[in-house]
Amino acid sequence: MERNEISVGLDIGTTKIVAMIGRKNEYGKIELMGIGKAKSLGVHRGVVNNITQTIQSIQQAVDEAIAVSGVQINDAVVGIAGQHIRSLQHSDYITRPNSQDVIDETDLEKLEGQVHKLVMLPGEEIIHVLPQEFKVDGQGEIKEPKGMYGGRLEANFHVVVGQVSSIRNIGRCIKSAGLNLAGITLEPLASADAVLSQEEKEAGVALIDIGGGTTDLAIFKDGIIRHTAVIPFGGNVITEDIKEGCSIIEKQAELLKTKFGSAWPGENKENEIVSIPGLRGRDPKEITLKTLSKIIHARVVEIIEQTFVEIRNYGHEEPKKKLIAGIVLTGGGAQLKHIKQLVEYITGMDTRIGYPNEHLAGDSEEEISSPMYATAVGLLMKGLRDKEKMREKNLLNQSANDAIEEEIKEEKPVKEKEIIKDKKSLFERWSDKFRDFLDNAE
Repeated sequence: MERNEISVGLDIGTTKIVAMIGRKNEYGKIELMGIGKAKSLGVHRGVVNNITQTIQSIQQAVDEAIAVSGVQINDAVVGIAGQHIRSLQHSDYITRPNSQDVIDETDLEKLEGQVHKLVMLPGEEIIHVLPQEFKVDGQGEIKEPKGMYGGRLEANFHVVVGQVSSIRNIGRCIKSAGLNLAGITLEPLASADAVLSQEEKEAGVALIDIGGGTTDLAIFKDGIIRHTAVIPFGGNVITEDIKEGCSIIEKQAELLKTKFGSAWPGENKENEIVSIPGLRGRDPKEITLKTLSKIIHARVVEIIEQTFVEIRNYGHEEPKKKLIAGIVLTGGGAQLKHIKQLVEYITGMDTRIGYPNEHLAGDSEEEISSPMYATAVGLLMKGLRDKEKMREKNLLNQSANDAIEEEIKEEKPVKEKEIIKDKKSLFERWSDKFRDFLDNAE
């Protein structure tokens, strides 16, 4: 088994940390080899606030995944979220030295590299530069400019920005847990990979990922990412409200939410009661399910309304920006009873629950295809895709080297530098710089 066939997705959430080891089978589906879970103790609203506890939780999840799979792992693709994430739109262009040559990967990397040099606010760093539409010599609405002729290459970009300190803290935790950082990805983008179909992305869709500490949003239209946002509320605030409203401990509040909770108060009758054991010899508490669902309903409405503000900011009511595929809900919060109906009622948009099972091999456990694992599956998919690209690049480089050797053998003049120039892609150079940056930060 080749080492590069295997990849690891590591979802560092507010409530849980999930390590997922997998590879692609002969049908192109993901075969899960091992999964490890640990309670997340050092993360608050998607941001690491206790390095030691986070390292321990990561190690626990990774060790469990290794024990199940029997495979030793070296690196992982990690998700990032948190209220420090923001996104912006940016346009840029390059003038090509020779318009008689076709546009290739090098030109796209050069243009993307230019955007990476944008000056951000102090303490911020660019996480993603995502191209939207391209223009070649003024001709717009081009999705794929490769292979075209032109002197001026322009593009609109969706740029995702985060706090340097938060990114460095994640890098430090990964390294201290004995892993290399293979890549860092915005969590809603990873979840979108796992649960959205290409048709939905074309038609226009808003993905809402309700996690423990944050609610992440990603909007797609015409197959292109249009808007991303991170709302600093998630399932944890619902649990907190139940704890306060019913005067019970957190463990009981979480259990009440998952077992009996509903986002729609009208579903419960006044006489439906659940009894909670009292602490240390105290009398048990009786809570009506109607009261419970009223508490949940109030907080879920707030989360959905805040997310809907972001959807409105994108301008979903404009004819060209209409989200025909509506909303897809995923994440642990999407498992809350009647949440689909509530979202449809508040937004007036078609809604479905997103499961990551479409990309998983048929023999995967049912539990893994739950919405709460969407981010981890998406990160694993990204890791496998990156390794595939790397393999293709290595094959191309090998072909170039073979061509040089052949030319040298035949003693023909060869512009060796031209063939092997830029062997290191922009992504590899950025990864190298990022690793140096993390090393120096220690």
